Amino acid sequence: MASNFLFPSLPLLLFLLLTHSGAWPAPQLSTDFYGRSCPQVFDTVRSVVQSAIQQERRMGASLLRLLFHDCFVLGCDASLLLDDTPTFRGEKTAKPNNNSVRGFEVVDQIKAAVEKVCPGVVSCADILAITARDSVVILGGPDWEVKLGRRDSRKASFKKANREIPPPFFSLANLTASFARKGLSLGDLIALSGAHTIGLAQCLNFRDHIYNDTDIDSSFAKMRQAYCPRAVGSGDSILAPLDLQTPTVFNNDYYNNLVAFKGLLHSDQELFKTIGSNSVPLVKYYSGNTAAFFNDFVVGMIKMSDIRPLTGKKGEIRKNCRKMN
Repeated sequence: MASNFLFPSLPLLLFLLLTHSGAWPAPQLSTDFYGRSCPQVFDTVRSVVQSAIQQERRMGASLLRLLFHDCFVLGCDASLLLDDTPTFRGEKTAKPNNNSVRGFEVVDQIKAAVEKVCPGVVSCADILAITARDSVVILGGPDWEVKLGRRDSRKASFKKANREIPPPFFSLANLTASFARKGLSLGDLIALSGAHTIGLAQCLNFRDHIYNDTDIDSSFAKMRQAYCPRAVGSGDSILAPLDLQTPTVFNNDYYNNLVAFKGLLHSDQELFKTIGSNSVPLVKYYSGNTAAFFNDFVVGMIKMSDIRPLTGKKGEIRKNCRKMN
């Protein structure tokens, strides 16, 4: 396994990687959208998120993940939150989400708290965006002003959830293409992947990597194999930390793990694998510069949160995030 790379000087390369092209325009979103209609929204959301994370540190990663899985399907519209009914099939039971995405009960608590202070004003889509930011901050990550004004979708797409959420077995080329379809650059992909500095993954999603891939530290693979059986269907739901060192602290250890070939998911290690790949220098850069990672993660989060929002008179403001009005 090759572990020595030559890293060129970075200024021009980083500029090219982090240049943002093709972002979904969201001119009607603003950071003071609820300045008059619900000035209490931020404190209200933060209080519930803080309590949920105090009860279970893992919940911060779960709440952050909700925004990713929502935005990558129909856009940042809270379609992910809709429950199935006898006449409606939502996104929760799609393969990337079923028995995996979690935190819906916390969102329910947040929505109920917000409705008490500002009934019928704040969308579930905006709650997801605020909650993701608060989860990052509470776990030690960067802060940013969240753009708001999204409305909630009256539809969902089971098929698109299966097709458009990048799976853990994707190659770098597949990941890059998937993000590009959402208006996100290679730089965005690498920075946003840093969200895996917190949280856990199921054996089902990293089994192939620890048993079959060669781009993995052998001792790390053996350690994970001790808790994740080779046989498919055996221990599929067994959990392991995405970041071995600090799975509940938002920092740059994720990139240090990739440089050491200790990425848990195949898709993670793909960012630091191939000599000459454009992703390798930026992973190395983030591994040694937390401030740079934090800055670019914020840029990526703001950009991702702009993917096809419903604004104006489109959609609705749900009273209950699990069902349409």
